[in-house]
Amino acid sequence: MRLDLPKHVHPGVERKSLRQYWPLMPRRTRDRAAIRAQDKEIARLAVPAFAALISEPLFLLADAAIVGHLGVAQLAALGIAATVLQTVVGLFVFLAYGTTSTVARNVGAGNQRGALSSGIDGLWLSLFIGALAGGLVLALAPLVVDGFSPTPAVRDFAVTYLRIAALGVPALLVMFAATGVLRGLQDTRTPLFVAVVANLVNIALNVLFVYGFDWGIAGSALGTLAAQGAAGMVLAYVVVRGARRHSASLVPHRAGVGTAWRVGIPLMLRTVTLRAALLLATYVAASLSTTSLAAHQVAFTIWTFLTFALDAIAIAGQAITGRLLGAGDPAGTRAATRRMLTWGVVSGVALGLMLIAVRPFLVPLFSPDADVQRLLSAVLIVVALHQPVSGIVFVLDGVLIGAGDGRYLAVAGVVTSLTFVPMAMAVLWLDGGLIWLWWAFTGFMVVRMATLVWRERSDDWLVLGGTAPSARDAV
Repeated sequence: MRLDLPKHVHPGVERKSLRQYWPLMPRRTRDRAAIRAQDKEIARLAVPAFAALISEPLFLLADAAIVGHLGVAQLAALGIAATVLQTVVGLFVFLAYGTTSTVARNVGAGNQRGALSSGIDGLWLSLFIGALAGGLVLALAPLVVDGFSPTPAVRDFAVTYLRIAALGVPALLVMFAATGVLRGLQDTRTPLFVAVVANLVNIALNVLFVYGFDWGIAGSALGTLAAQGAAGMVLAYVVVRGARRHSASLVPHRAGVGTAWRVGIPLMLRTVTLRAALLLATYVAASLSTTSLAAHQVAFTIWTFLTFALDAIAIAGQAITGRLLGAGDPAGTRAATRRMLTWGVVSGVALGLMLIAVRPFLVPLFSPDADVQRLLSAVLIVVALHQPVSGIVFVLDGVLIGAGDGRYLAVAGVVTSLTFVPMAMAVLWLDGGLIWLWWAFTGFMVVRMATLVWRERSDDWLVLGGTAPSARDAV
């Protein structure tokens, strides 16, 4: 027998009506049914989100392999250009996060037209920011590349790639915003499909342009530009089609676009503080020794990959939390948060155990150097041990983003980053080594967890209604 879902589960989830029997069920049966319903909803959103998150880095590896066969200079140039682009684009990830929260709240409040109207405003904002950011990258490409002190050959290749790729920044940010709209509408499958197809097209075009047309590294940039542009247009079309279906205006509203920008500022500050901490860790590792830097880079890459699984739950948390608060259901929000925390901790434990198990086979894949292998093997134990903490951090970060609690996240981000500075610098001053640096980073994650758990236990973030508190402050 299949029970009906609790009232706080989105109506888009498939259900078979046994509503009339629900009050007659024993409490334990109702609790188990509610947990199963929560798990299905979390999985429905998190699994496609996880697949979409890992699709891009996996295909970026393919891009690197294609360019790498052109020569060392081209591969080094791709590394510089990709670092610049990821930094610029990463600053505006709030276009996805903030839009998810706003749209989800309107969906929960039953205001589908308002949800899509705010989504359209988000698309216009992403287009404005993308045009400005892309124009700056295009104009400043030589100066930015010179900051990395490359050789003349690497410099020319990097500037060429970066100038072409800069034209795709608007499309990338439109993809961010459109993905946020669809997540807010409780749809993570469409962004997954578009991401996978776009990346496959990207690979095909890169091979054709780089080797078939013999355009070199410029061909790789042009292939990526074409694939990104197509993906941005497809996702924007999906959102526009939904807006037309619900009679939402396609014209940008000055107040709506301005509100979306002001709501995004705290989330952008949050992102900046996190990236600052990661850059500080890399600086300390580089100051310790070349071996430490090499091992740190591999460990950080593995840590980043593990975060994709946890970030997928956070994305589900953004969508679910925004919808439930918009529907005026604080009890359902609390219940969903507890269940997602369980998912985060269990996933963190599983990822940690998996990393420890595969560590002997994983380490030799990245370096033949015995010193690097020995150091990396020890660091990965620290990485594995703090995965449960990361699970809690990522889930609560997603929940609070979904609640529109950006101002608190920004303040907490500044505080936690400041606490990491003395820990990281102590490792450098005391010559503690890379293992102690990763213990310091674990301390940073523990402080982040403490600030998020403290906030979650209060009721300050449980603001009900179709408008997030950050949006109300921005009006």
